[in-house]
Amino acid sequence: MANNDTLSNVLSAINNAEQRGQDKVTTQYNSKVIQKVLDLMKEKMYIGDYEEHDKGLTIHLIGNLNKCNSIKPRFRCSVDDFQKYEQRFLPARDFGVIILTTNKGILTHKQAKEHGVGGKLLSYAY
Repeated sequence: MANNDTLSNVLSAINNAEQRGQDKVTTQYNSKVIQKVLDLMKEKMYIGDYEEHDKGLTIHLIGNLNKCNSIKPRFRCSVDDFQKYEQRFLPARDFGVIILTTNKGILTHKQAKEHGVGGKLLSYAY
């Protein structure tokens, strides 16, 4: 069966493993977008390191993640709209990150505000 959204599948696997209290999760999916999203989550200390292997990724969990999910549909977001989407997807102000793709690369919403760019929403984590 064809798989339409690999990022969503990886984030769901991470979320489920975190809720079960596991210390690592192995997925069969790997791409540059998934790796960049994982790098941003690692930078914000939501997950540990991840390892690439021939069949996908092994992601080490550290227990700091409450929830992560992809955002569908991929809403367009300008610099002025970040407040609206923060209220929609994050539980509190300055708690968690929204990850989006911009013309400057894949950034968190805070980094996008600093650069003054908008983009399309990919996922959130807190």
